[in-house]
Amino acid sequence: MSLPRRKHGQDVVPARVTAHWVVMTAVLIAIGVALTVQGYLHHLAGIGNDSVPAGGSASAVPDAVTHGGPLVDSRGGTVRTVGPPDRTLALTFDDGPDPEWTPKILDVLETHHVHATFFVVGSAVLDHPELVERMIADGDEVGVHTLTHADLGSAPAWRQQLEVQGDQEVIAGITGRAATLMRPPYSSENDAVTNGTWTAMQAAANQGYLTVLTTKDSEDWQRPGVATIEKNLTPSGPQGQVLLMHDGGGDREQSVAALDASLTSFAGQGFRVTTVGEAVGIASMRDATMAEQLSGAAFVWGLRLSDWVVTAISWALVVAGVVTFIRAVLVTGFAARHRRAARRAQTPGRRGTAPIRPEVTEPVTVIVPAYNESAGIEAAVRSIAASNHPVEIIVVDDGSTDGTADLAEALGLPNVRVVRKENGGKPSALNAGLGLASHEIVVMVDGDTVFEPDTVRALIQPFADPRIGAISGNTKIATRGGLLGAWQHVEYVVGFNLDRRLFDIAECMPTVPGAIGAFRRDALLRVGGVSDDTLAEDTDLTMSLCRDGWRVVYQDNARAWTEAPASLGALWKQRYRWCYGTLQAMWKHRGAVFQGGQAGKLGRRGLGYLLVLQVLLPLFAPIVDVFAIYGLIFLDPVRIALLWLAFLLVQFLMAAYAFRLDKERFGPLWTLPLQQFVYRQLMYLVVIQSVVTALAGVHLRWHRMERYGSLRVPPPQTQR
Repeated sequence: MSLPRRKHGQDVVPARVTAHWVVMTAVLIAIGVALTVQGYLHHLAGIGNDSVPAGGSASAVPDAVTHGGPLVDSRGGTVRTVGPPDRTLALTFDDGPDPEWTPKILDVLETHHVHATFFVVGSAVLDHPELVERMIADGDEVGVHTLTHADLGSAPAWRQQLEVQGDQEVIAGITGRAATLMRPPYSSENDAVTNGTWTAMQAAANQGYLTVLTTKDSEDWQRPGVATIEKNLTPSGPQGQVLLMHDGGGDREQSVAALDASLTSFAGQGFRVTTVGEAVGIASMRDATMAEQLSGAAFVWGLRLSDWVVTAISWALVVAGVVTFIRAVLVTGFAARHRRAARRAQTPGRRGTAPIRPEVTEPVTVIVPAYNESAGIEAAVRSIAASNHPVEIIVVDDGSTDGTADLAEALGLPNVRVVRKENGGKPSALNAGLGLASHEIVVMVDGDTVFEPDTVRALIQPFADPRIGAISGNTKIATRGGLLGAWQHVEYVVGFNLDRRLFDIAECMPTVPGAIGAFRRDALLRVGGVSDDTLAEDTDLTMSLCRDGWRVVYQDNARAWTEAPASLGALWKQRYRWCYGTLQAMWKHRGAVFQGGQAGKLGRRGLGYLLVLQVLLPLFAPIVDVFAIYGLIFLDPVRIALLWLAFLLVQFLMAAYAFRLDKERFGPLWTLPLQQFVYRQLMYLVVIQSVVTALAGVHLRWHRMERYGSLRVPPPQTQR
């Protein structure tokens, strides 16, 4: 992922990287479809109370249905009904298969050498296909009882068709057989058929189905007791009956016991117990055609795939939640530890503590790379020149065309040198300044950044430790107006006061920001200066120093103030470059994972943290948002809302602690809830595009952020 040398002022322009957005959209749509399917199958309907819905007009139901037999054939527009002959009982079961009760019922039937008709629910068949296969192997019949046990009488036409045909697809895909019998859920005897149920029966007839109602309802779904169920099943005369029982939808222990006793009783009374098809003399099942089998198999595997996707997402969400919680604990704990360590370093020694470190007083060279920085160069140079620490300032004008060098020279400030060179890019400008530096400590600062008077002195104090090769300062947003400014302000405060403190304590700092960083000159020379291999030269340089054995630390009281992008477009360009450059640097320094010492800490701690928290989690974030919508629609919206509030509370507490550490006012934290709906998604999309661009091998060119000229030289204390 190396790049050709690039120059200041060129926009980040991907070489026609648009296909990945199509791919990502397709993936999200596919996941959305999978979630919708699962929500439909498992949450819009369910197998439970099988009582017949009350009310409903029957004005459109023909008398031939209301007063006819339980098997209704309305194919071709003509209504015909029939029932079992005398002393014949058609035994039927609804709402299965159930993994506990269906096998027990099948065992009872096998013991009595009896066959029955099972009206199965498609979603249950998907979960327990072996039970349906056993039914057919035992000689039982299988009929359609809809895909999700939906009330067809109140369902729109599209759902009626989906429920009936979907159940048929599942049966054909698993067994290779096709059913011709259908029973609407919540149906009962003929005189209970309403207009809505009749409409559904006619629609099913147009697809070739015969509707099976009942004449004797055991009402076993109410669990009234074994004796009551037996009584409800007992015929009052020799007339043939269609018996209704249940093998799913709840506890069916009473049903199993009553079935065993009733079959013994029926045999003693001379009744023949059989399937619906055999009772009325029709073929209730047939071999599915090759097209039906292929369609059914595809339907089944599609549903199973959606189930696998949802299961995988659910586990991934658990992992993401655990990682997020662990991060919150880690960053706050390490931040508190870093704060205590910083206080000890600045406090005179006492028993049990380390003595105060010696003050670093040697002069510093400050390098300011500048390309078309006329809007802010005067404020930047004046603020550095006002430092209460001796500084040499080198402004490297990298081929500006807006008079940046002239403005810097016109200031007439002592110890300020302006160097003009051809446009060669920011690394080239920094290296030019490094070659002219007079002092062993070098501070690098962007041309759109201003320092406080005490910034330089505070920044370089950790150099009292000879193991330290670079120091990150605390970059703060000066342009905080509006939601976008507030969001970036919150992000900077949290990032610098939590993440960087963790990196410092863990000795795996991945980035010294271009806005404010201090370096040992000899350390820079040992790693070859500032490289232009990546778009994130500051991250690349920091990782190189770590791999060379230097410690990199964070100095929270060394503050630099910078402008933030004022539009979403400008923010996108800035973060796109940062993220892409960070990915390049991570790839370039991947070998650190296998090294020891300081390099190994960077590789295994720093790169691991960046990979999980800044790459993998953002890549997964859009799926989280889609799943949240799924939860609000299909799951418990109150529980989902509470989970979201818990996540937001963790974010708020982390941010509040960071603000407290940085002595910032808490006012901007009110924007955090809104940040979850706009800013967070934007940052995630940046990561996604950066990753895809990197994988595609597309080279990006440098871009320069628009300057607004809003910075002013700050007073010594600008915070609360």
